Amino acid sequence: MVLKIKNISKNFGGISALTDVTFSIEEGEIYGLIGPNGAGKTTMFNVITNMFPPSSGEISFLEKKITGLKPYKITDKGICRTFQNIRLFSQMTALENVLVGGHSRSKSGVFSGVFRTKSQRHEEEKLHQTAKELLELVGLTPYEDVAAENLAYGQQRRLEIARALASKPRLLLLDEPAAGMNETETEELVYLIQKVQQRGITVLLIEHDMPLVMKLCDRITVLNFGKKLAEGTPEEIQNNQAVIEAYLGKEEEDDIA
Repeated sequence: MVLKIKNISKNFGGISALTDVTFSIEEGEIYGLIGPNGAGKTTMFNVITNMFPPSSGEISFLEKKITGLKPYKITDKGICRTFQNIRLFSQMTALENVLVGGHSRSKSGVFSGVFRTKSQRHEEEKLHQTAKELLELVGLTPYEDVAAENLAYGQQRRLEIARALASKPRLLLLDEPAAGMNETETEELVYLIQKVQQRGITVLLIEHDMPLVMKLCDRITVLNFGKKLAEGTPEEIQNNQAVIEAYLGKEEEDDIA
């Protein structure tokens, strides 16, 4: 088991953003986390990465408790994420952005960096090679020297994924990666996420694009008002009346199919 969420609650003052949520993700899965706006999905990502510590409950990663660890320690353990709003270094090139992710795994210290030791130079060469390979994976090789702010929106989304992959995660959290994408860009994203899975990386996905979710995900948890409403395969979720009513409304049943 890669990730286990056990009885997680998160309160902000008198407001309960998450209430007693439990689910688990197996290695190699693409797992969907869906629900209406305000259901607590991004809050769950923030709790997993300890940007917001949980009010109660426990989180385990690869069978070890990570509740309460500093965010950078959670990255070290092998969890990385993208954000709902793109957070690239806008004036850095595509290649430099990916290198930032790779440097989170750098073993070189201040001394070797200042004096450019042989081991530091060798590590830097490997980081550049990996960064270029990841740019090729996401289809951005021709744009490696282009500033991130000058890339098209869909390209920026793919660049964020490349930067996250550079940190060598075992679990990749994607927060609405298809938001704002056109149909062609969404199709390219589906193919990219499948390639990420083929690299042995488990994916936890927040997404409002239901055709994408149903096509990609092995299993899905549905949140509503911070509580777990349902869990199951795409087919089970598609046919769950409570999900249809809560997530899409009674008049829109056909849209989830």
